[in-house]
Amino acid sequence: MRGRASALAAALALGVVACGGSDSQTPQVTTTATTTATAAAAAAPALCGPLRRRVTGRITTASASELSGLVRSRSQPGVLWTHNDSGDRARLLAVGDDGRLRGEFTVPGAVNVDWEDIAIRGRTLYIADIGDNVAARTSVTVYRVAEPRVADGARSTAPATPIELRYPRGPRDAEALLVDPVSGSLVIVEKRFDGRSGVYVADRPTGGAVSTLRMSGRLSLGLAELVTAADVSADGRTLALRTYTTLLVWSRRRGESVAAALRRRPCASDVDFEGEGQGEALALSGSGRSAYTVPEGTRPAIRAYMPR
Repeated sequence: MRGRASALAAALALGVVACGGSDSQTPQVTTTATTTATAAAAAAPALCGPLRRRVTGRITTASASELSGLVRSRSQPGVLWTHNDSGDRARLLAVGDDGRLRGEFTVPGAVNVDWEDIAIRGRTLYIADIGDNVAARTSVTVYRVAEPRVADGARSTAPATPIELRYPRGPRDAEALLVDPVSGSLVIVEKRFDGRSGVYVADRPTGGAVSTLRMSGRLSLGLAELVTAADVSADGRTLALRTYTTLLVWSRRRGESVAAALRRRPCASDVDFEGEGQGEALALSGSGRSAYTVPEGTRPAIRAYMPR
C-alpha cells in the first residue's frame, strides 16, 4: 500500500486518452509532473487544496455492513443515501450526517445482483447494479427511481425503472457511476487492477431494450489504482473519482459533458484514504466543495473532507 506522497505522484503522472473506434490500441499521454501540477493548480477545485477531515458520525444499524455507494440528497438537507453490496436484498438506507438511520426502503422492481454505486439527478436516484468481479455478465443494470421523502414514513420507493446496458466489447467490472445533471447521460468508469479504466457512456438511457454503451475514453491511473466510486456535484461543475487510496477531482467547463471533462487531467487531493478501511463510497456536496466517504464494515464512520 502506498502513502499520500506516492499516491499524489502517481496521480500527477496520470494520462487520459480519448477513444475512437478501437479499444485495443491506447497510446499513453505523458507530461512532466511539474507541468501537470502547474496546470492543475491554475484551475484547481476546492477539494484539491489543503483539506481537513472529521468524523461526523457512525452508522450503527446492523443493516449497514457492506456499504458500497453514497450520495447526498439534493432536496432533503442532511440526508445521505447508501446501500449494501451484493448479497443484500434490493433496499436503500437513508442516514443522517450523524450516522443515524432515517429510513429503510425496499425498491420494488429491482434485484441486487451486485449494487456498487448510487447517483442522483434532481429528485431521481440511480442505483448502479454494475459489479462483475469475474467479467461474466452479458449486461448490467442501472435502476432509476424517484427519491422517497424520508419524513413520510414510507417503507418502499416507487417501482424502479431498469435501464439495461451492454458494453461494446464484452463484460467489464465497474463500481463507479456518474449521472450528468444537465443531459441525464450515464457514465460508468471501469475498475481495473492495471489502472487503465475505460469510460463508458449511455447518452439517452431509457428502460426497455438493452442499450449498448459507447466507450468515450480511458484513464491511466497506475497499477492497483482501482476506481471504486464517483460523484458529480449538484451544480455539475465538480466531478470526482475515488480509488482505495486517492481522490481525483475535475472542474467541468461550461457546455462540456461529463465524459468530455474526464478526458482532461484531474488534480489529486492531498487526502489519503488508506486508513479508512475498504472504501467504495463517495458523495459530493451540492457545491462540490466537500466530499463524504463511508467504508465497509460494522459501525462504519462517515467522514467529511472540506477546505481548511
